[in-house]
Amino acid sequence: MTDRRSFLARSAALAAVPAVAALTLTEPAPAYADTQPDYAPIPPSALGPAVNAQGYYVGRVRKNLYWVTDSTYQAAFLTTRDGVVLFDAPPSIGRNLQRAIDEIAAANGVSNKVTHIVYSHHHADHVGASSLFGRHVTRIGHTENKRLLVRDNDPTRPAPDVTFDSRYQLRVGGERVELAWHGTNHTPDNIYIHFPDHAALMLVDINLPGWVPFDTFNISEDVPGSIAAPARAMAYPWKTFIGGHMGRLGTRGDMVVYQQYVNDLIENIKKALVTVDPTPFFVKYGNNTWAAVKAYQAAQVEYASAPVIRKYTGVLAAADVYTASTTFLILESVRLDIGFGSQIHP
Repeated sequence: MTDRRSFLARSAALAAVPAVAALTLTEPAPAYADTQPDYAPIPPSALGPAVNAQGYYVGRVRKNLYWVTDSTYQAAFLTTRDGVVLFDAPPSIGRNLQRAIDEIAAANGVSNKVTHIVYSHHHADHVGASSLFGRHVTRIGHTENKRLLVRDNDPTRPAPDVTFDSRYQLRVGGERVELAWHGTNHTPDNIYIHFPDHAALMLVDINLPGWVPFDTFNISEDVPGSIAAPARAMAYPWKTFIGGHMGRLGTRGDMVVYQQYVNDLIENIKKALVTVDPTPFFVKYGNNTWAAVKAYQAAQVEYASAPVIRKYTGVLAAADVYTASTTFLILESVRLDIGFGSQIHP
């Protein structure tokens, strides 16, 4: 089952990458597979349940709240007496979302009709299958979510019908869900989705339980906001965390480990900014400023990330894969947003 799970996870990840049309190759593609680096084994604790033959797993979070994963992406849904509320619609899961809902509805004798979709944020990899559920579904998102989706004009992601600025309480079929926006983090519209009656919180693309962040700190648009987000999340009362990615749910303990990982990076980044000497790089590259800066920052990233990679290898999956790129983006934020290490020329 592990081999099948790994294969399906890789397939799901590939499915999330847009196809490139009409690509003309002028020379044979290099044999990339022969030159790829080796990485540390994935800790078993980072892996979730095996997916089924159709490529998905659906499980109960608590009571009538469920989650769906293809081992790379996650969504959630709440069954109610008036229909189903879906939280995100990743295209990599696609039509398996309805299959998962059908499976649960049949087992529990409840409606399988999706009546509402809540958007965590506007990114296509999380809501690009929204259009599968038709035009007669009520879609809900932050005010900025609507602006961004209208701008993007993507028919697979219809703009929300209901928007809110800071807080919104969704009530459907006797159930309640608390939606909140606490400022920009991963994106300008990323929201906190709290299920108070199910002891669960959904916050997408911040902490991916059991794993380090995806490339460059989950491609964060606001690094200070993303750094602050876990503390805001911990202020909510919850036991189960839905992070939007990878194959398992999270716990409060997972959030603590993630916060420590980020704090360790920040601590080492500050050391790097005052310890690594830029002189050798500018001497070597002369008037090629970008070459000097690139080499200098690469040395800073290595200085800051190496001890963190050693500490978290075997603790967080892929610590040796993406820690360096995350270090670079946080370093730039510490330098530019916080101003740490900035010196005024005498």
